[in-house]
Amino acid sequence: MSPHSPIVIDVPGLRLTKIDRQRLKHPLVGGVILFGRNWEGCAQLSALCAEIKKVRRDLLICVDHEGGRVQRFRSDGFTQLPPMRALGELWMKDALTATNAATACGYVLASELRACGVDFSFTPVLDLDFGESGVIGDRAFARDPRVAALLAKSLMHGLLQAGMANCGKHFPGHGFVKADSHTDIPIDRRSLKAILADDAAPYDWLNTTLTAVMPAHVIYPKVDSRPAGFSDKWLNHILRGQLGFGGAVFSDDLSMAGARLIDGVAVSHTQAAVAALNAGCDMVLLCNQSVGEGLAVDELLAGLTEAQLKGEWELLESSEQRRLNLLPRQPAPDWDTLMVEPAYMHAMGLLP
Repeated sequence: MSPHSPIVIDVPGLRLTKIDRQRLKHPLVGGVILFGRNWEGCAQLSALCAEIKKVRRDLLICVDHEGGRVQRFRSDGFTQLPPMRALGELWMKDALTATNAATACGYVLASELRACGVDFSFTPVLDLDFGESGVIGDRAFARDPRVAALLAKSLMHGLLQAGMANCGKHFPGHGFVKADSHTDIPIDRRSLKAILADDAAPYDWLNTTLTAVMPAHVIYPKVDSRPAGFSDKWLNHILRGQLGFGGAVFSDDLSMAGARLIDGVAVSHTQAAVAALNAGCDMVLLCNQSVGEGLAVDELLAGLTEAQLKGEWELLESSEQRRLNLLPRQPAPDWDTLMVEPAYMHAMGLLP
């Protein structure tokens, strides 16, 4: 197996196809991200995750499962978790009750996912709620970076109790800009000093707690002409160097509009992946491209293989170790066992 498996892909359906298995066996694939279309119920999800692990034990099974409107699995016993803003509102009434509720949210979120075989969720959102961003909105805990950092740390404690790593997003902050990087390229014209004092402050305060970070597909022209996820300055010099982060860095989805224009030039998925890896990302995501024939997935696998052979990016053992560090270290109870677990039932009673 390759010493570095940086690509996270998706699969189109409820079960693996022969083509899915071939793609998952590719040495550059290190993870799978699941979506609502991969969900029918707990038993089916457990079977799908078991199929994925049968192909390769080391594959990281991921999902965007935050609570509120970003929650892929909502039925068949899965708890409908509140948006993170609800925890911020609770903080304004009773700060310590809010931190306890945040830990309960993290525990329920991670326990339910792990009971079905999912390893990792891209949560928590560390963006601040400036009241401007439609794509962030109630996904953010609060406007105050101190409140956001403490509630996020409490939520991550709950994830950890259930044996799950975490991912702070979207570095250095997506909450200030109105544009949605799924469809546009947002531009944040504030100074580095202003961003570090406000939006990016939680990344500094949480550098002993965060195990992964996802940068924003946002351009901060006072710092770099490239979006943060393609910027060596943002990822290596600021995030790792200045803010002391030592975990894994995931690119946001390379199929988003914000990832397809670098230095003013339209780029392919492969070019975007090479740029992200060379800027300091350990893993790159390509989402929602497996549906149909999945040509974009195959093109990325072939393109990144060719780019590696040409020396355009290099396999890094340090990146691979960061990926492997995100895999759960302890076995999880199955769904029926979880439902009667005292810690789980206690956490359920604390949700806002």
